[in-house]
This record gives sequence, structure tokens and C-alpha cells, in this order.
Amino acid sequence: SLKMNFFLELFKVLGLTTYYMLESLVFLFVPKRKKSVSGEIVLITGAGSGIGRLLSIKFAKLGATLVLWDINQEGLHETSRLAGENGAVKVHAYICDCSKRQEVYRVADQVKKEVGDVSILVNNAGIVTGKRFIESPDSLVEKTMQVNTMAHFWTCKAFLPAMIASNHGHLVSIASSAGLIGVNRLADYCASKFAAVGFAESIDVEMRSLGKTGIKTTTVCPYFINTGMFDGAQTKWSRVLPVLEPEYVAEKIMTAIRRDQEILFIPRSLYVFFALK
Repeated sequence: SLKMNFFLELFKVLGLTTYYMLESLVFLFVPKRKKSVSGEIVLITGAGSGIGRLLSIKFAKLGATLVLWDINQEGLHETSRLAGENGAVKVHAYICDCSKRQEVYRVADQVKKEVGDVSILVNNAGIVTGKRFIESPDSLVEKTMQVNTMAHFWTCKAFLPAMIASNHGHLVSIASSAGLIGVNRLADYCASKFAAVGFAESIDVEMRSLGKTGIKTTTVCPYFINTGMFDGAQTKWSRVLPVLEPEYVAEKIMTAIRRDQEILFIPRSLYVFFALK
């Protein structure tokens, strides 16, 4: 009986593996249709600059209601202005330090009262120390974990219950290729991004186990992006692993979100590196 169960489970695993590989192969040549985000309430952390700003503009063009979070008032104001110029229906900007749990919960409650239930949550805010671990101040190490990892816990705690209740939503984690492979001078950053990737994957499994098929997850793992965050960083093989342009990355992220793609590596060569690892 035990042997029979083992073989049945083995055949099931092999069958499902074959099915999903064939499905992926089909979608490689016949991409999924992009879903509409018009009318969705989209919250983007770290929206005051970089990828957060570009995503805000792109969601604005598609008719989404924007909820922008950042600690930089001036940056938020500029993103709001650009979103408005690009057809944003509604833009709501909030100062929020995502490293502080109670502040996340406080501002989240404000959003629910003033805007409504967030249906697309983009955890984009991030910081980097960029020093050898021994030289990294303890305060910065802690801050890296708070912003890059812990903030994802608190935003999901705040907004996921409404998504579960309606069986509708999308959780987007802007992680990093440094969340897949260890990198020199980025020990704390890698740790925080490895955690972000693991958290996103676990939440995805939880939603499946609850039967909440309407809640999608997308985890984004790009190489270094030319946003100023990694100024001075060099790439050894620029043709294989180039420093990425922000506009290109933002467009890839939007496509992945609208096609409910679970994980996105940028550039494509990262898929090979990750497989080899």
C-alpha cells in the first residue's frame, strides 16, 4: 500500500511537472492576454522616484486609481504631477516611512477610509548600504531589513485581508537578482531580498491553499538598475549582465503584472545563472 501510494504520488508529480513545463513553453510563444487595471486601486511604496515613479505613470495611463507612498514629500509631489499629466483619474499621495510598522498601519487605515480597498499592492521601496558587512553600521543593517523585508509583512497584513474577502488582488514584490545569488558588498541587502523573495513565494502558496485563485503574485528580480541607487557598481560581463535602464525595467514589470506572471528575472540571462546555481 505504501509503495502504491509512493508510485501514485510520483506519477502525479511527473505528470504535473510535464504539464506546467508544456504550459510555460506555450506561453513563451503565445503570451497571455494582458489584463485591464482600469479602476483598480494601486498602492506603490517608494513612489517618489526611480522605478516607483515610472510604474505610477504607467498605471496612470491605464486608468488606475493611484495611492503613492514615500518618505520624500517633494518626490511624491513630482510623481503626482507627472501622473496627472499622464491621465491619472485619481492620485492620492501619503508620507509614510515603511520601516515603521505602526506608521504603515496608521497610513493604511487612512487609505482605506479615504480611497478604499487596495487591489494591487506594489512593494517597491528599498534601500542599500553598499559596504562590506563588517564595515556596515548596525543601524543601516537594521534599516535595510526593515524597509526591504519587514515592510512587506506590514503592508500585506494591512491590505491582504480585503483581497482575501473579495478573492481579488495582486501582490507585487520588487525584489532583486541579489535575492537569488549572493553579491560582494551587499550582504545585508542580499539577506533582505532573499527574505522578500521567500515571503512572496510563501504567500502565493498560502493563497493557493486557501483556494484564493483570484489573488495573484508577481516577484521581480532585476539586475542593477541605473536609478542612482547603485551608483559606482560595475558589471563584469556587460553584454550578458548589463546595467539596466529604468524605463525598460518598468515596462517589463508592467507586462509581467498584467499577464499575472509569477516571477520575472531581468535580463533573461539571469534564468540561466539561477538554473546553474
